[in-house]
Amino acid sequence: MMGKPEGLKLIDENGYRLDGRKKYELRKIKMEVGVLKSADGSAYVEWGKNKIMAAVYGPREIHPKHLQKPDRAILRVRYNMAPFSVEERKKPGPDRRSVEISKVIRGALEPAVILELFPRTSIDIFIEVLQADAGTRVAGITAASLALADAGIPMKDLVAACAAGKIDGEIALDLNKEEDNYGEADVPVAIMPIKNDITLLQMDGYLTKEEFLEAVKLAIKGAKAVYQKQREALREKYLKIVEEVGE
Repeated sequence: MMGKPEGLKLIDENGYRLDGRKKYELRKIKMEVGVLKSADGSAYVEWGKNKIMAAVYGPREIHPKHLQKPDRAILRVRYNMAPFSVEERKKPGPDRRSVEISKVIRGALEPAVILELFPRTSIDIFIEVLQADAGTRVAGITAASLALADAGIPMKDLVAACAAGKIDGEIALDLNKEEDNYGEADVPVAIMPIKNDITLLQMDGYLTKEEFLEAVKLAIKGAKAVYQKQREALREKYLKIVEEVGE
């Protein structure tokens, strides 16, 4: 969070934000599954100005072998921001933030994946941020979950994610870059909607207890809308396969 420039209004007197959305509206989201032929599963997500690719490989043998778990697979996640994904060119390779977000995403996905079915193997997830505009971790979780499903990895449920935050003293859904930079708080949430289980809950900034609960409730509502888009993307892919087989 940065100090807001004097006179900048993130929500105007009519309740509209800088990008024309109301407080409780998501940015435009586009999802596509099976975009990489070389991966076992893949997905591409455009979320606002975010552009994110996820690829899944596995289950496959782990190297070195001492990392193997005799009773389950290991989920490995690598989140990376391309050098050209932000306005000020990012230094290539992993940094502390990328390592932290990789661990956060792994923790959000692990409860959904039935790892016990694949002992002594790894399931590797690569998330590449091609263009960043705030909310890359929730978009990355959403893309990775789709890629896991596309790879045919057994899961208890898809994991859908969304964030809410506080801007100009009001709780709002799905902050964009300006709102994330100049807002007062950000609350990313990931859920498995069938059981309503929360697999990720973080907060950056300052909120009262009442504001925090409102933000979590709003983020969950947003994640459920994202979940429906995930299902539609998967359905669209397999309808195409059925049509091709029929032809």
